[in-house]
Amino acid sequence: MAHQTRVFIASVATETNTFSPLRTDLQDFKDSFYAAPGAHPVTPTLCSAVFPAAKAKAKEFNWEIIEGTASWAEPGGLVNQQTWEFLRDQLLAELKAAMPVDIVLLGLHGAMVSQDCLDCEGELLKAVRAMTGPDVIIGVTFDPHSHLSSDRVENADLITVFKEFPHTDFVDVAEALVKLAHETSTGKIKPQISTFDCKMIEILPTSRQPMRGFVDKIKAMEGTDNVLSVSVVHGFMAGNVPDLGCKIIVITNDDKANGDELASRLGAELFSMRGKTRPEFLDISIAFEKAVHATATPVVIADVWDNPGGGVPGDSTFILRSMMDNKVRNAALASIWDPIAVRTCFSAGEGAQLRLRFGAKMSEFAGDPIDADVIVRKVKRNAVQSFGQSIVPIGDAAWIEVGGVDVILNSVRSQVFNPDIFSNMGIDPKKKALLVVKSTNHFHDAFSRISPEILYVAIDGPYPNNPVTNNYTNLERQIWPRVENPHG
Repeated sequence: MAHQTRVFIASVATETNTFSPLRTDLQDFKDSFYAAPGAHPVTPTLCSAVFPAAKAKAKEFNWEIIEGTASWAEPGGLVNQQTWEFLRDQLLAELKAAMPVDIVLLGLHGAMVSQDCLDCEGELLKAVRAMTGPDVIIGVTFDPHSHLSSDRVENADLITVFKEFPHTDFVDVAEALVKLAHETSTGKIKPQISTFDCKMIEILPTSRQPMRGFVDKIKAMEGTDNVLSVSVVHGFMAGNVPDLGCKIIVITNDDKANGDELASRLGAELFSMRGKTRPEFLDISIAFEKAVHATATPVVIADVWDNPGGGVPGDSTFILRSMMDNKVRNAALASIWDPIAVRTCFSAGEGAQLRLRFGAKMSEFAGDPIDADVIVRKVKRNAVQSFGQSIVPIGDAAWIEVGGVDVILNSVRSQVFNPDIFSNMGIDPKKKALLVVKSTNHFHDAFSRISPEILYVAIDGPYPNNPVTNNYTNLERQIWPRVENPHG
């Protein structure tokens, strides 16, 4: 039998909003997803899809797979330094025990920041390269809402990034990395990485034009003219880091000059789209008026800035209070993060009527807590929702009725991905006239299948949504829209 290729796989991931009132520690990882070596489930998570992707190809590629730990924390605030050092050192110890290896595949997010490290993934990749030496193939997947540093590019041989926002292709991107790593190990390809700094930060949903066409275009380029992979790093505007901003990654088959030229050309095209990519953000009163006059239902309203997927608490009460004031009926909202209120609902029990205070606990930017008479319709331990093939926990959860509106309270923070966040709690989303979700765009794919109209509402809160005024003390270069023409 031919020599087996030894492949080490691991994942450590979260998205850090450095402006968030939250902090992230090891318990946050364990609450969201934490799988010891050999314990990764069959289903992927957003950043650990390299596990099932690699295992699915192990026999065909003659790979011997050595698993490390896989962990993910819901986006939040700065990572506790001891937590980051524990996760980093645990992964490195697992890799050391697995040596010698031929390939290292890591599922990372790309926007993790700890108390004392502005580039956690860069620090990790640098340490992995120092341990393995120059000849081991290092491949990594990133979320596009990340920061691409020189330490990452210099210490990885392969980088693939989710192309879609919402990230419906996270499994495809992991499978592409696995294939490229195999072809590199057999000598079929010699990957060269080219990058271009677009010097801008923007919201780039691929569920609408012009990003839809741009992504279709770069996908069609892969596999032609020595182009192996093309990725767009959107950047993450809630990260106070030196490498904030959009960047292009092109991987060619030993054709760096062509890769550099293509990255530059695509980067210039992406820069030309600035200011034209985001959906229309409405005032809440206008959104309600549109919803009331809609002829087909359910209408979906997205609370884009109180999105736990952007690292904020997700406990804002502005929209719910407006719904109550306007006596909105036949409506449901998901979700408000309030573990204390959830615990109280469990104590009260299903069917109970009580006066409850909930929401707006973490910052002065989330409105005021709501004090109201509520009915506890349902409580559920370890509730979940779906995101593609992934299962996302929302913790112990309660469905309450308040002022005629059905509200889901959850104890593990999560943005809304799928209508089954409602149906799993006993609410039929298709029978509602209005659904309100806390998410920027990841909800779009699943909700567009049941909703004829999706509206985006922007309410200022704890999320730093204006790059012009955000206090980026670590940003070392000019980017749009902070300056009009950063390319000179």
